[in-house]
Amino acid sequence: MASKSGRLWGGRFSSDLSDIALVFSESTAADGRMVAEDIWGSQAHAIMLAQCGIISEVDLREILKWLEKAREAWDDGSFELRPELEDVHMNVETYLRQGAGPEFGGRLHTARSRNDQVITDCKLHLRVRLLDIRDRVADLQEALLERAAGHEETVMPGYTHTQHAQPVSLAFWLTSYVALLARDQERLADAYRRINTSPLGAAALAGTSFPTDRKLSARLLGFAGLQEHALDCVGSRDYIAEAIGALAILMANLSKLAEEFVVWSSWEYGMLEMDDAYASGSSIMPQKKNPCIAELTRGKVGIVFGRLMQILTMMKGLPTGYNRDLQEDKPPLWDALDTVELTLTAMAAMVRTVTFNTERMRAMVGQNFACATELANYLVRERGLPFRTCHEIVGSLVGVLVREGKTLDDHQRVQEVLREHGEELSLDEIASVVDPQLCLRQQRSVGSTGPAEVRRMQRSLASSVARARQDTAKARDAVKAAREHTARIVKHVLSGKPLAKAGL
Repeated sequence: MASKSGRLWGGRFSSDLSDIALVFSESTAADGRMVAEDIWGSQAHAIMLAQCGIISEVDLREILKWLEKAREAWDDGSFELRPELEDVHMNVETYLRQGAGPEFGGRLHTARSRNDQVITDCKLHLRVRLLDIRDRVADLQEALLERAAGHEETVMPGYTHTQHAQPVSLAFWLTSYVALLARDQERLADAYRRINTSPLGAAALAGTSFPTDRKLSARLLGFAGLQEHALDCVGSRDYIAEAIGALAILMANLSKLAEEFVVWSSWEYGMLEMDDAYASGSSIMPQKKNPCIAELTRGKVGIVFGRLMQILTMMKGLPTGYNRDLQEDKPPLWDALDTVELTLTAMAAMVRTVTFNTERMRAMVGQNFACATELANYLVRERGLPFRTCHEIVGSLVGVLVREGKTLDDHQRVQEVLREHGEELSLDEIASVVDPQLCLRQQRSVGSTGPAEVRRMQRSLASSVARARQDTAKARDAVKAAREHTARIVKHVLSGKPLAKAGL
């Protein structure tokens, strides 16, 4: 008997939703990305119900036939989401009920709720998107490693407080971002591990009195295990907050790289130049070449930060169980995923095409006392003096040279000032110690800018990127295998064969 409200949930209601209530509450636009996942989840649920004897194999065959038709219609674009049906789940179920009839179609929702269904769909979609993003991170890491190769002894100024600090190599700077992104890979992988658990079968909040097999439906959907506690399943969105949190940290790291590209491409620094394909001009100033891709990267960070705050605010203070507030979880998630993936793609392309002005980098190193620390270290090693004493001597030397408008390249003056402090160094000694190229080669600690150590780290980081690639490929294969397994069972059942011989 149809409900007076016309809704699948409307049995106790005497009227339908008002127009404004429907507009305010429908979620088809936000949920539209999950139609394929909703159909897959429904197939797995139906197979589980039949395997457990909750529905008959006749029921199963009819349900799977119309779910397959829905899948084909979605794939060819003929499945239209109807906003008046409120959400994706009701659209798919309505398609099924209209095709198979309520006698068959009405059985699919046994032992499940939209509460566990929507989380299942979202997790199925999100885990694939995270794999896509991990691959885009690897693309950027590989681009950075490619550009670093051969620049292990290309000297450039290293900075702290945006002031010249010590000489480093271009490869050292570039690989620092590869190392930084490796931690982003780890965060995304860790988030994936928690996302890859099945909530299906938690039902509305308390589980179900039907003898279901949640492990079977989880296996059919390629989940690594169960999100076990039913009440926790339906009321928690921390997996979304964690995913967006990892994406927000990733964007902060991309913004750091973008900022250096912006600053270093300025005339004052002149250490790099953007390829014309990743820059833009001015509508009024014909000489301008603006690093717009890098600037937009900085700007888009705010989108993802805002989406993280949106999801955290939505979650704050909600009581246990499902609350309709949670319907607002997917727009910020989709927006964050889209923004991050697009940004990574653009950044990798920009890195691969940028031109580094290595002559300018080398010239800058010698202009602002970047080798002062190494001179202090030399006095410690060769004279046996305490480091603090050597720090004071070299600091005094730098002060004198600054006041006189000289640099460490004035070896004669360096020798004279050091002599005043009781330290006698030959001109050859001074020349070798304050030469940025030789200074670079002196660095030998683990993780340092020394060329040999940078080459070792390049090999290690390349292996890390390869492992990330292997990890995502393995996860993709697992998802693909589960999809194919479910599809084989569907085909087996639709051919009229018994479920018992479907290889469950």
